[in-house]
Parts: sequence; C-alpha cells; structure tokens
Amino acid sequence: MIFQRVVGVVTFMAAALSAGAAMAAEAGAAASGAGGWSVGTMSILTGGFAMAVASAVAAIGQSRAIVAALDGIARQPNAAPRIQTAMIIGLALIESLAIYVLLIALIIFFVKPFGG
Repeated sequence: MIFQRVVGVVTFMAAALSAGAAMAAEAGAAASGAGGWSVGTMSILTGGFAMAVASAVAAIGQSRAIVAALDGIARQPNAAPRIQTAMIIGLALIESLAIYVLLIALIIFFVKPFGG
C-alpha cells in the first residue's frame, strides 16, 4: 500500500518535472534564440525536484514513525513517556533531511557554483 503511494507520488513528480522542463526549455529558447538548457534552468529544476523528493521521503518516514510510536503506546501505556521522547527525537532527525536538502537547493540557486 505504501509502495503504491510512493509510485504514485514519483509518477506525479516526474510528470510535473517534464512539464516544467518543457516550459523552461521554451522560455529559454525564446530568450536566447537557441534551443538548449542553461545552468540556471537546470539548477532550478534540480533543486525543485530534490525538495519534492526529500519532502515526500520525510513525510513517509514521519508517518511511519508516528504509527509505530502510537502502536507501542497502545500496547504498553506505561512506557508512553519514553516512547514519546524517542519519537520526538526521531522526528527531528527525519525532518533534518528536508532541511539539509533545502540548504543545498538554496546554495545551488543563489551561489551558482557552476558559473553563470
């Protein structure tokens, strides 16, 4: 069931990326007078795709962690404080993935490490 959702999300992101790439290529060709991909266009598309994937993976990981924690609390209510503490630490570490990808995407957007 989760695999089907992940496949659906990836399929949607691939379709959105290809549509965005086509629009960016048309805009770039109209602006420069020649067909081709610029470094700026590719960095924006890559950063956007990376954020979409990182957000999807973080959301799936967080949902699985919360479900496991609630299942553990339902089975052993006495262990709820320890389970809750471990869950919050785990959620913070999972969320750090999306934050790191955002940081890298912003570096690619504004620093332009590939020139241009």
